Amino acid sequence: MSLGDSSLLCPHNAAKSVLAAAYCRKLATQRNIAVHVDSAGTHPDSVVSPLVIKAVQAEGIDVSDYQPRRVTQDEVGAAWRVLSLGCPPDDLPQPLGAVEYWDDVPPPGQDLALTRAVIIEHINRLLDEQDPGQWREPPKSGM
Repeated sequence: MSLGDSSLLCPHNAAKSVLAAAYCRKLATQRNIAVHVDSAGTHPDSVVSPLVIKAVQAEGIDVSDYQPRRVTQDEVGAAWRVLSLGCPPDDLPQPLGAVEYWDDVPPPGQDLALTRAVIIEHINRLLDEQDPGQWREPPKSGM
């Protein structure tokens, strides 16, 4: 199974999109689905949130070397799907292909466990489209 190129976007590319890309890779690997995902931002910060780095390190995922960056028009134009986690539509490079707005994902600084759970639910749904009926990691109630 294969999931086409996907771009995960959040305004600062320092928290939500970094979490989503990390969990997408992890969950796809567990389900033996090949993925190519990347994260970017419309107004990137200079570093990934230390809260996010610590949270995923506890699960064996290392994003400490990731450098937030600005999304390009070429990326969104070539993506199988663009997944926006809080980016206003007018901030996204145009023209866009298929876009999903995951506006229900709360900021990790408000409730990291809920952020993680909502992201994992979205990713499981996305992976189910490629490989329905397979094992799914349930969201954890806390970190």
